[in-house]
Amino acid sequence: MIRILSRPRRASYRGEVFDAHLHIIDPRFPLVENDGYLPEPFTVDDYLARVAHLGVTGGAVVSGSFQAFDHSYLLDALDRLGPSFVGVAHLPITASDDEIVRLDAAGVRAVRFNVRRGGSAPLAELDRLARRVHDLVGWHAELYIDSRDLADLHTTIAALPAVSIDHLGLSRDGLPSLVRLVESGIHVKATGFGRVDFPVADALRALADANPAALVFGTDLPSTRAPRPFRDTDITLVEDVLGDDLADAVLRRNASGLYRIETETAPGTSVSR
Repeated sequence: MIRILSRPRRASYRGEVFDAHLHIIDPRFPLVENDGYLPEPFTVDDYLARVAHLGVTGGAVVSGSFQAFDHSYLLDALDRLGPSFVGVAHLPITASDDEIVRLDAAGVRAVRFNVRRGGSAPLAELDRLARRVHDLVGWHAELYIDSRDLADLHTTIAALPAVSIDHLGLSRDGLPSLVRLVESGIHVKATGFGRVDFPVADALRALADANPAALVFGTDLPSTRAPRPFRDTDITLVEDVLGDDLADAVLRRNASGLYRIETETAPGTSVSR
């Protein structure tokens, strides 16, 4: 049975959305407490019900700290969601080439470093692991990190072949460092609007001015531990701040290169990879 969650009022945007950051929390698969926290279930059915009215045509299922290095939930979710959805996985430094290739064949497109919450490879392995997966299967690296920590890592991150930073970098004080990295070519996820300590509109403008191809939008559903969860009007905000064409790039087009999207299929359509 699909569990229908509460739905805020509809966003005004009527185009397609690639949801570049979502979590699936399925209690059939292993979960690990993180600082005493375990999330409530948020299954594939829950997700599809929540976004059914938002024009979502694909997305990126992101591993959370509470899933650590388990990929069973992720492979199941990608199989059920179909080929327009991809995965972002935690990966131990000991992962074999065969395992990485197998995950890539299943639709995984990035390795995540969860600097803020843990559950992933440590930051000390960023350069080695990010280069390895990119050289082997073309993945990029995704960092959940406070932007105040980016200044010390600028040289390392800017030199990597492909990187994105989660949730607009979280902190006002680190925004200049984030803008510098965007100017060097990294991507930033316009996600987690309820997690940041600054006006989202200001950050969207600054980052889009630095590189209009850098921003990719995501719902961050189900917004675990966020002070304020995703609202449909977060999509409206992107459109209002950036205008129709740039908003369409952020909400849809910019993700195609980052995630190597080849097929657009309606969510919930199961197609063999």
